[in-house]
Amino acid sequence: MASEESYTRPLSALEAVRSRRSVRAFTAEPVPRAVVEEILEAASRAPSGSNIQPWKVHAVAGAAREALSAELRAAHFDPADAQAGAEYTYYPTQWFEPYLARRRKIGWDLYGLLGIAKGDREAMAHQHARNYDFFGAPVGLFFTMDRRMEQGSWLDVGMFMENVMVAARGFGLDTCPQAAFITHHRIVRRHLGIPDTDILLSGMALGHADPDAPENRLETERAPVADFTRFHGF
Repeated sequence: MASEESYTRPLSALEAVRSRRSVRAFTAEPVPRAVVEEILEAASRAPSGSNIQPWKVHAVAGAAREALSAELRAAHFDPADAQAGAEYTYYPTQWFEPYLARRRKIGWDLYGLLGIAKGDREAMAHQHARNYDFFGAPVGLFFTMDRRMEQGSWLDVGMFMENVMVAARGFGLDTCPQAAFITHHRIVRRHLGIPDTDILLSGMALGHADPDAPENRLETERAPVADFTRFHGF
């Protein structure tokens, strides 16, 4: 097993941010618990209103990860699964531009790399099911918080999660934030002992990207700064 020191990479802050991507195929190479702990410790420097630090994390690996993944995959393919039901609505109920076009593009770009034809719902379902195996990553992270918290705390947890993803790059690791788990939050909370007083916000895969996987050649576009920024007084 690789030592913790062997994971350290001399990335600048900008390099870490710019190299972050959502990886959808990982190798089975394990990630030591000490590395996961250091990533989370660094991420905990995220800002939060009045320093309340609302984030909570459940990290899974090994047999715990395998048992959870197996039940999640089975539930995904069971149309009669009575436990299904999202914790919250992630996307808008009515799509509009430019967001609809962006969503469609990334979907078809990914399916194109995987050889999934438009309308092949079975292949799409199987690709979606890979979420529940963390895309092969050896470590899964789940982010929760007390459901009594308000919208400001959602921002706080989001900044914490971004710190996790950027800190992972410092160890040469990659991630994929996954909202797919919220549909089966009841299964996740039963396996991990998450109380009903906490809301499951997201999962995340953590590990070493598979360099040979075609889906990891996906490059997502970003709008130029001029499209989303208005400068005043410069």
